[in-house]
Amino acid sequence: MSGDRIRGAFAGLAVGDAAGWPAARHRAALHAPWSRRLHRELDAFAEEHRVTTLPVPFALNQPVAPLRVGPSDDAEWLAWTVLTIDRPRAEAFMDLIDPALGTPGIRAVSDPVSGPSGGRAGGRAVRARISVATALDNLAKGVEPPASGHDNPHFFDDAAAVRAVAFGALGRDPTRDAEVTNAGDGVLGARAMAAAVAEAVASGSAVNAVEAALAVLPDGTAIGHNARLAVKAARAAGDAFAAVPALDGALLDHVYSYGVGAAQTVPVALALAEVSGGDLDRAVPAAACLAALADSAPALTGALTGACGGLGAIPEGWITPVRTLAGCCLPDLAGLDLIELANDVTEGIA
Repeated sequence: MSGDRIRGAFAGLAVGDAAGWPAARHRAALHAPWSRRLHRELDAFAEEHRVTTLPVPFALNQPVAPLRVGPSDDAEWLAWTVLTIDRPRAEAFMDLIDPALGTPGIRAVSDPVSGPSGGRAGGRAVRARISVATALDNLAKGVEPPASGHDNPHFFDDAAAVRAVAFGALGRDPTRDAEVTNAGDGVLGARAMAAAVAEAVASGSAVNAVEAALAVLPDGTAIGHNARLAVKAARAAGDAFAAVPALDGALLDHVYSYGVGAAQTVPVALALAEVSGGDLDRAVPAAACLAALADSAPALTGALTGACGGLGAIPEGWITPVRTLAGCCLPDLAGLDLIELANDVTEGIA
C-alpha cells in the first residue's frame, strides 16, 4: 500500500467535495439561519418576477470564511469514518444520537467549538443525508442493522459510498458500515468504491480500479447496469469533459429531486476516473459539470483519481483550501486537518 496515495485519496475527495456547487450551501450552515432564509426569499422573488439573476450563498455582515472554497459534508463524513473505523459500526453511529432528547434525533453539540474563522459555533447539530438521519432514528428505536439501512427511504443513496473511501484506502470491507444506513444499491456502491480505492491505492491504475469495482457490481442491479453503461459512454467520448453530455444522457432522467443515488454517482466517478487516466485535474471539473450529481460525484471522482496519482498529483493551490474541515455537518470536527489525519493513519506505510 502507498501512504502517499492514501493521502491523495483523502485530499482528492476533499477537492471534489469543494468543487461541487452544493459545498457552499452546506458551508452556509455555519451562518445565521436568517441568511439562508433570505436566500430562499430571493430565490422565490426571482421565480415570481421572472428574473434570471439567481442568488448565491452570501455572508452580508457575517464572516466570509465559511463561503470560501473548501470541503463540506463528504470530507467531514470521511474524517468521521476514519476516526471511528475501529469501533463496531452501529455503536459509532449511536454516539450521534442525543440521549437527552428522549426521542429519535441527531445529537446536538453541547460544547462550543471554534469555527474556521475563529468564531464560536456551539450548539449546532449534526447534519446528515436522509439515509443517515433515518438510520439514526431507526437505531434510536432499537432497529439494528441491516434493518436500519433497509427500512430506510434513502437506502439507495451514496452516503455509505463516501464513507467507503476510508475503508478502501485502509484495505477494509465497508459492508457492515454501509448496512447501518443503506441497502441494495447503497451497499453495492460502498463495496464498489472501497474496491476501486483499494486497487487505486495499491496500483495507481484507474483501469484496474474500475475493473475492481465492476467485479463487485452484479449485472442485474441498477448500479451494475449503470456502471457499465457509464464506462462505455465515457470510453466512446474519449475524454472526461467530452463525456459530460454522454453521461448526462445515459444516466440522468432529471425526474427525482435528489442527486445522491449511488446508482448514478458511483458510475460517474468510475467512468470519469478511467477516461481521464486517473488525472484529477481532468476528471473532477468534468464531474462538477454534472450539476444534478454535484453533491457527491465530484468528491467520489476526486477520491479515485487522488488515490491514483497520490497527494503530489493534486494541484498545489488546492491543498491549503481543502485540508481544514469547517464543521458544517459534524461540528466536533471543525478545524481538523484532513491531511494530518491521513498522515496519522498512514504512519508506517511505505
